[in-house]
Amino acid sequence: AYRIDIEAFFAFMGTQAVSKALVRKYLMHLNEKKLSPASIRRRLSAVRSFYKFALRERFVKTSPLDEIESPKKQKRLPVAISYEQVKILFNQPDLSSHLGFRDRALMELFYSSGLRLSEAVHLKRVDFRPESLLLNIFGKGKKQRQTPITKNAAQWISDYLSHPVRKIVEKNREMIFLNKWGGRLTARSVDRNFKKYLILSGLSEKIVPHTIRHTIATHWLEKGMDLKMIQTLLGHTSLATTTLYTHVSSKLKREVYDKTHPRA
Repeated sequence: AYRIDIEAFFAFMGTQAVSKALVRKYLMHLNEKKLSPASIRRRLSAVRSFYKFALRERFVKTSPLDEIESPKKQKRLPVAISYEQVKILFNQPDLSSHLGFRDRALMELFYSSGLRLSEAVHLKRVDFRPESLLLNIFGKGKKQRQTPITKNAAQWISDYLSHPVRKIVEKNREMIFLNKWGGRLTARSVDRNFKKYLILSGLSEKIVPHTIRHTIATHWLEKGMDLKMIQTLLGHTSLATTTLYTHVSSKLKREVYDKTHPRA
């Protein structure tokens, strides 16, 4: 892919001398072709890497990419669903099956604590403390945090751990969530199961396990939870990431508008 991007740049350059002006002209050309900012960043990254190599090997004395900025990455607003939609989704797993019971426990956990999918599937028994309603979480960058869990979610997890069928198939006693063969559940399996439940529920196909994380964060905000507290619970490094949720909630916008507009 990098080779194709570099060749495309040299094809555009033709016999012209390479310069910063030419690179800017190339960026304009990519914009005119209606390429997305992500695609333009990738193409520019390929050319930038090539010239770093050329400088290191002394094929060139300067790089035409110096002082050329890549297009800014667009921040996508998180997708959240309503509490009514949450209930519809949670009613889909077949609780007569131990796998359906596991999936419901996972859903309850997502909505209880706003965990990332990777954090949930890597949860170990020792990380679950039902007596204090706390979870030990190892998040991005191996950062550790404690996050509270609702009594309801704790009960679902406890019931799943003591499920008679789980005890029969269990091969991995360390992990909380297991696959049908008794080994550790993978994030890919959870994604696949969610798609199945979405088809059953009739909800938007855009909903993924991570949507539940966005949803509870939005609902916390609507209920008046402080942004710094939400940042801590979600394990966000930057408050700016958490602030995105203020743009999602139409209910919150309405409340702020009503409180602040003189004639509202």
